[in-house]
Amino acid sequence: MKIVVFGATGGTGRAVLEQAARAGHEVTAVARRDGALPPTPAVRMETVPDLRHQEQVDRVVAGQDAVISALGTNARGPVTVCADGARSILAAMRTGGVRRLLAVSAYGAAETHDRSLYSLALWAALGHKMRDKEAMEALIRQSDADWTVVRPPKLSDRPHTGRYRTGTDLRIRLTSAISRADLADFLLREAAAGEFLRQFPRIAQ
Repeated sequence: MKIVVFGATGGTGRAVLEQAARAGHEVTAVARRDGALPPTPAVRMETVPDLRHQEQVDRVVAGQDAVISALGTNARGPVTVCADGARSILAAMRTGGVRRLLAVSAYGAAETHDRSLYSLALWAALGHKMRDKEAMEALIRQSDADWTVVRPPKLSDRPHTGRYRTGTDLRIRLTSAISRADLADFLLREAAAGEFLRQFPRIAQ
């Protein structure tokens, strides 16, 4: 497949690039600044400093089979990077006739924002980022794309195992976690399989 990855410099994005290239996909990595990723022969590098610049996003999305968004930020305070990215990516997909979108959100967004210990702890620590995730999810939900929004719990840097559980009603506990490598594995599998089209699957080890 031809796959473009937004948020390619983050832990999940890098894992997606590595696994996609190893699997023989034609991969384009999108970063906000030049030199943010080391040159990799199997990965085409594209720089988009501001995801609100629609023409630049249109350019990198055109001709792709699937878009994977692993956008995020370490900035403090109110943020809009996920929502801004989703808005531009969805517009670019409409313009370019690209159908398949996979986006990484977080368990605790939208209807999973409940009174569970996991959700309460997450929102207490990362409320601004979760509001951005919810705004992103709303934009994607309203679109006509063939989307899948994945809601992982806590992410870790443990090795790739290929062994994990998924489901739209998977129970997430306070101790639940998934490695970025296994999340990447699921994103790439789901890009091709489409088992969770227009759904919000959860994933955990």
